[in-house]
Amino acid sequence: MFKEKRITVTGGKGFLGSHLLKKLESEGSRHVKIADLPEYNLTNITDIRRMYEETNPEIVIHLAAKVGGIGFNQEKPAELFFDNLIMGAQLIHEAYLHKIEKFVALGTICAYPKFTPVPFKEEDIWNGYPEETNAPYGLAKKMMLVQSQVYRQQYSFNSIFLLPVNLYGPGDNFDPRSSHVIPALIKKCFDAIDINAGKIEVWGTGSATREFFYVEDAVEAIYLATKFYNKSEPINIGAGFEISIKELTELIVQLTGFTGNIIWDKSKPDGQPRRLLDTSKAMKEFGFKASTDFRTGLMKTIEWYKNNRHIVR
Repeated sequence: MFKEKRITVTGGKGFLGSHLLKKLESEGSRHVKIADLPEYNLTNITDIRRMYEETNPEIVIHLAAKVGGIGFNQEKPAELFFDNLIMGAQLIHEAYLHKIEKFVALGTICAYPKFTPVPFKEEDIWNGYPEETNAPYGLAKKMMLVQSQVYRQQYSFNSIFLLPVNLYGPGDNFDPRSSHVIPALIKKCFDAIDINAGKIEVWGTGSATREFFYVEDAVEAIYLATKFYNKSEPINIGAGFEISIKELTELIVQLTGFTGNIIWDKSKPDGQPRRLLDTSKAMKEFGFKASTDFRTGLMKTIEWYKNNRHIVR
């Protein structure tokens, strides 16, 4: 029955969306539509209503977001707050009005408090304020959790809220103005190799830790949750490990073949001190466990970038 569902994926042209579309196609889904720029500006209510009329979904998987790394969060906090808030709120409300069967909302690990006990458990999500540099983005996305819960309570509207950790993989965003740490480091290393530079500069002290989630594993988690999970309690999806930014940088330097020095710009922020998810609920509720070894995922990402640099510069 799931193969015959009409599914609309917001942000379907993006990094995560393009991988999800391949997954849906491989699983035999026959009626999948994309809602993305330039056809639909999902901060505009007129475009949202037109999107629902034209794509006529039974299920909406909301991946679209304005997002970036620490620098982008510092540069555009108001845009990140407003655009993500208005997208989520209007998409869910119009989904309810259009009697959509199910709405799948993708949140962010940035929604967690700055000093969440490690590993992050879903019940801790309201126990403090997020890390300052990404709080506007994290809070805007977290409002979809509130909306999901109250719309289920008042209207019996079926929506779910997934909390993915930092994604990476082939096709990632390598734009230095908005990329996250893994693509940013990969690009830095290759750019330095190109000009025979003796060093690369990296933000922060290297002491912060992060958990990284290979994009194909993330897609598997979203697919399983879309098929099988029907509650409004938030669910972490991730790989269940952490690595320091220092260790990550050294590993990427090794895998890219850069032989110069790493210079730490300690005047720049580290961001949240630690990130590591408890992913046991995802296994319990819909049978998901990440399967991609981190080093293998990194090598695939680096190889993709090496072969596609000419189109992503």
